[in-house]
Amino acid sequence: MNPKDKKFHMKKIPNLDVLRFFLASFVVLQHLPKLCKNQNLPYFDGLPILNRGVDSVYVFFVLSGFLIIKSIYEEKSKSFFSIKNFYVRRILRIFPVYYFVMIFGLIFYNLILPLIGIPFEITYSIPVGLAMMVFFLPNVFSIMYEPGGILQVLWSLGIEEQFYLLVAPLMYLLPLKKILKTLIILASIYFIIFHLPALDFLRKYEFMYFFLFFGGIVAILEEKKKLEFFKKSRIFAFTMISLTVLYFFTDLFLFKTLFLKNLFTGIVFTFFVFVLGYGNVGFKIKNKMLNYLGKISYGIYMYHVIVLNFVVFLFLKIQDKIILTDTLVIISINILTFILTFLISHLSFKYYESYFLKLKNKFRR
Repeated sequence: MNPKDKKFHMKKIPNLDVLRFFLASFVVLQHLPKLCKNQNLPYFDGLPILNRGVDSVYVFFVLSGFLIIKSIYEEKSKSFFSIKNFYVRRILRIFPVYYFVMIFGLIFYNLILPLIGIPFEITYSIPVGLAMMVFFLPNVFSIMYEPGGILQVLWSLGIEEQFYLLVAPLMYLLPLKKILKTLIILASIYFIIFHLPALDFLRKYEFMYFFLFFGGIVAILEEKKKLEFFKKSRIFAFTMISLTVLYFFTDLFLFKTLFLKNLFTGIVFTFFVFVLGYGNVGFKIKNKMLNYLGKISYGIYMYHVIVLNFVVFLFLKIQDKIILTDTLVIISINILTFILTFLISHLSFKYYESYFLKLKNKFRR
């Protein structure tokens, strides 16, 4: 990558880093009242944004597809794309936290909860659970066995890795000029078959590959300078940002079919990511704290369920010993969960993930 390319990417990425933080936070906000409700603690879920965690993951898919397919396309256009280096980079970024959470989750539900006398039904064998998660089928495992939130949070990582196991070799083998057309065809076909009644298992197990396809297609169009008008238009940027904000913070958009909902969110989320990172939005987020929280957002997403279980268990133990109104309990659980999640994510990033990230950079051209 020449210095001009590097400067361009450094200039645009901060907005997307901050986006990661907010998306991870929305996932936390959805899981908080759910677990509190399950454990008969006070909870509040009366705002639309408190029920947009899954949609936040879909935006993550778009963002991942956009950035990673853009990276592959850039490397291939300069004739130094390496399948081996690509997968090594993915392994070094994803595996350390993924397998830590997986192992902790298995120990937590199979050993820790029985030891402290909290009943939890285990409907799977350890070998089956390990096999499905090691081979990146946590989305299937999550739906089939409902293994608990700590393990269920891994489902989205499985979707991403399944997608890249297929798309990276495809992009490696295809001539550069045929990649965009091929991805458009595959995305269109997959979007249609995903919604066919006969293929219900695709929806049941959340094989939402089309979000990653959409992000990748727009990334290549941006790389080919086909979206310059949309990059320059503030009206377009304002429209995409407004539609996304309204979708997340209101119940304004109601869809009669899943097909229409996914079509709308697929298009809006994709261009929202595009304009926020590369369009004329009129601002660049320079707040160091927000940008850092964006850097550790992977940890926020992965560790928050562990923290939430600890916080809920703590409040279950002390609720009879302290006098707090329901409102204060809800506020306290939220604040403590976020603080501890940020702290653990920071420590993980600084003392655990950073080692693997340094190794990852050695496999980047």
